[in-house]
Amino acid sequence: MLIRQFTESDWPQVWEIVRSVVRAADTFTYDPAMTEQQARAIWLESPPGETVVAVDGDEVLGTAKVGTNKPGPGSHVATASFMVAPVSRGQGVGTALCRFALEWARQHGYAGMQFNAVAESNKSAVAIYERLGFTVVGTVPGAFAHPVQGRVGLHIMYADLTA
Repeated sequence: MLIRQFTESDWPQVWEIVRSVVRAADTFTYDPAMTEQQARAIWLESPPGETVVAVDGDEVLGTAKVGTNKPGPGSHVATASFMVAPVSRGQGVGTALCRFALEWARQHGYAGMQFNAVAESNKSAVAIYERLGFTVVGTVPGAFAHPVQGRVGLHIMYADLTA
């Protein structure tokens, strides 16, 4: 598996991943009816951020976007989001993308990385993030409407990159 910068020719496969994740409505706070145009606007980061893909040959296994969490006085904290193709889950793609994002943030001088909305029901993602040094710093009760579990909490997670 190789993680590299997104290129325009990756978009059809990235859109398939984004569409499947968003339509499932069980991990991301994006509107399940999101159009392809809306997805492009949200997922493709502008510099200094970037969008990357995890590939095996010509197959896109997953994608991530990394960048500044908030502007101004909060601009020393990065954020990232990850999506993995359904057929590639459980194979280390999400972990590799998260490691990439953390290294990207360190190389760009960020003091930490914050995830603003991790559904507490997304146990596999929470476990990956905690294994890679994130902690839950707060949970907004009932802030995520899971399609099966009902309202569950949204975690705010943080990793200190200065240590």
